[in-house]
Amino acid sequence: MPRPVQYNTNVKMVEIPEGYSGEGFYATSFDKVIGLARKNSIWPLPFATSCCGIEFMATMAATYDMARFGAERMAFTPRQCDLLMVMGTISKKMGPIVRQVYLQMAEPRWVMAVGACASSGGIFDTYSVLQGIDQVIPVDVYVPGCPPRPEGIIDGFMRIQDLVHNEGLRRRNSEKYRELMESYGIK
Repeated sequence: MPRPVQYNTNVKMVEIPEGYSGEGFYATSFDKVIGLARKNSIWPLPFATSCCGIEFMATMAATYDMARFGAERMAFTPRQCDLLMVMGTISKKMGPIVRQVYLQMAEPRWVMAVGACASSGGIFDTYSVLQGIDQVIPVDVYVPGCPPRPEGIIDGFMRIQDLVHNEGLRRRNSEKYRELMESYGIK
């Protein structure tokens, strides 16, 4: 007896950006096409130091499968990634390393602080622990929890996707962005 074949009928199609369509053509702005492509092809760089890294492993495993959001390729070289995911406790000695990894990433780049330790130092209010990575690099999305559940990490990733999709190409050249980078000592 042959097994019945089951098809995935819950396939979500990507929405077409606003534009004008006619017979045989479609016209839209370049910003919207680039935003759509970037949103669905983010390459994360995991910088995991403790328990949040274990939750991230679960997020990438088959049950939660973050690859379905376009994050198929985990790269461990900053030159090929556009999302830095800092997970776990960052000591003050590691702060310059996190910053160096951030600076090695090509623009445009985004940062996600995963868990209480990366966001605010967590329960470690000591002289040796950095009280949030936003003291050394700018952060785009904070994921709360100690450690956060895989659903929280996926939600944070989806918020990064929304940021990427809605960001204009000229934002990184704006005066406001330059001032933000200069406040972190980045030129």
